[in-house]
Amino acid sequence: MKLLFLVAVLCATVEGDAQQPAGLTLRDALAIGRANSRQLKIAVAKLAAASGRADEARAATLPTLKFEGSYKRLSDVDPFRVSVPFLPAPITISPTVLDNYLLRVGLQQPLFTGFRLQSAAESAEYLHDAAGADERSDGADLVLNITSAYWSLYQAGELKKVVDENVRRLETYEADVRRLMAGGLATRNDLLRIQVQLSNARLTRIDAENDLRLAAMALNNVMGRALDEPIALASAPPSHPDTAGWGGMISPDGVARALGERPDLVAMRSRVEAARAGVTAAQGGWWPQIALSASYFYSRPNPRYLPTRDEFLGTWEVGVGMQFDLWNFGATSAQTGQARASLRQSELVLEQMTENAALDVRRQQLAFRRAVEKAEVARLAVEQAEENLRITSDKFKNGLATSADLLDADVAVLTARNSHTGALVETELARARLARALGITE
Repeated sequence: MKLLFLVAVLCATVEGDAQQPAGLTLRDALAIGRANSRQLKIAVAKLAAASGRADEARAATLPTLKFEGSYKRLSDVDPFRVSVPFLPAPITISPTVLDNYLLRVGLQQPLFTGFRLQSAAESAEYLHDAAGADERSDGADLVLNITSAYWSLYQAGELKKVVDENVRRLETYEADVRRLMAGGLATRNDLLRIQVQLSNARLTRIDAENDLRLAAMALNNVMGRALDEPIALASAPPSHPDTAGWGGMISPDGVARALGERPDLVAMRSRVEAARAGVTAAQGGWWPQIALSASYFYSRPNPRYLPTRDEFLGTWEVGVGMQFDLWNFGATSAQTGQARASLRQSELVLEQMTENAALDVRRQQLAFRRAVEKAEVARLAVEQAEENLRITSDKFKNGLATSADLLDADVAVLTARNSHTGALVETELARARLARALGITE
């Protein structure tokens, strides 16, 4: 059973009394789970990757400065010479330089890219925001799992206590029936009936012990600890749950505000904006691409100097370049169509998620109100069952009630106490589900 619970809400409602023994509080369990959760670490890594992609996209809009260096050894060729009739030897115009060195520093700045680079940077920023919202959503899911496992262990422990008490009570009844039989006030059938009930109770205790161990293992597992790590719980649900502090969150205005803060909806809205920026980026292929470039060359020999000199000489150049796709067989149109389809898909997903979230909020509001009322009814049922057991026990000791009456009263107490514990746990879990549906993260 998956249930959500948030730290701030829990800390205000589930701390035990001062008399409780030291142990693992729900706050402690959440802290341990956060520290050990691989899922959260994966979410953090995804966020870091998204941040890197956003930085990379922003860097594409800024100037780039590059350095280039090279050395080449050329094959020997005859130098460029000119023969003059009046001179006995030809004149060398350009000597052969076999060792060539080049050092270059280049600067390039995009001036206009049809809004492609700016849109890509915006898309990366929105995807980074979505990754951050996903991380918060994964954190809320982790809180859900830990909270569910914690209260399941609490409920299993309470059931074990009730079952143990029931066994002890039935053992007392068995001793009482034996004394009544000695006085002729009870029959062997009464004794056998008690003994059968006692045997069933002992079997139930074995089941309760197993459930308790499994619940402890489940909590250790979700916290990322060893399965057999001992656990002593120190938090308990309030004995009289109410809706104090939740009036604003249950109101329509509170619901509208909360829906704007749900991590899953925040992430999806960011993805819609990223898809919208992607459409603009795809349309950039219909525009010319203009860039400024500048370079400084320091080479030996420098080809701009004639005749060739075997020495390092520096030159520079500055210019503006334009590139424009006149025809690419509809590639830009296809890319734009894909981007628009992706945007429409994201918008529809967001609409569907918003509708589902609104329905979830309404459902959890009703469930929370019902759980509070159920807990109060269960508390009254426990009081009535315990009083009925006290009266029936006195009657049985005085021979005014049968063993069947006594056992029925005993079962009623066991059932009522289990129902009350379950109702208290259900109330806290309903509060957690409502908080998660409303998008409360602090």
